[in-house]
Amino acid sequence: MTALLRYQAALLLRSHRWLPPLLLYGGSMAVGVQSGQPVLDCAGWAAATLLPVTAWLVRVCVTNEPPAARDCTAAAAGPWRVHLAAVAVALGAALLLAAAGAGIVAAVGDPHTADRRTVVPMGSATAAGLVCAAACALLGTAVGALCNRPLLRSTAWAVPATLLATVAVLFAGASPANAAVTGLVTGSRTGVVHVPLLPFAAAAALAAGAVAVACALAARRT
Repeated sequence: MTALLRYQAALLLRSHRWLPPLLLYGGSMAVGVQSGQPVLDCAGWAAATLLPVTAWLVRVCVTNEPPAARDCTAAAAGPWRVHLAAVAVALGAALLLAAAGAGIVAAVGDPHTADRRTVVPMGSATAAGLVCAAACALLGTAVGALCNRPLLRSTAWAVPATLLATVAVLFAGASPANAAVTGLVTGSRTGVVHVPLLPFAAAAALAAGAVAVACALAARRT
């Protein structure tokens, strides 16, 4: 797996297809995370932005190889391993963005509630924001895994499905991403910081299940 991870990471870097998701994340951060804004609001925005960015990165990674090259790699290492490595590289890239975003939020965010009356502990706020971002990255991975190859091979189906699924996962009341982001926004009003461990665990379970399904189908359809 180590060799496959290096191979997929090299494909991602050399393709430059990571640039549009990165620009999306950077542009969204520039709009929603500004100096002097409440730190928990900034953290919630940064985490929510990461979900569609991660889904995009997964699509980039699982479609990076030309069909002939993918067939050769799958024959040598096994199709499910190749697919798992591609998804893992996308998730790893998203988690790097999550860490960078948490650092930016900690640097520019105001450690007070939205009404500026209550002090918010910066360490707890940063931890909560990072866990929330990781949960959103995991759910973005799940969306990307289920809305692209091998389940949906056509771009005409995959791209709209990814977009619709991202919106649903962000705004559905039962979604772990919605719960985690809402918790940060609520904390910005009350001054009580809750690290969203339960939404993170649910997101991890959903991501693991989605990736397992995608890898199983990759093994059958390759």
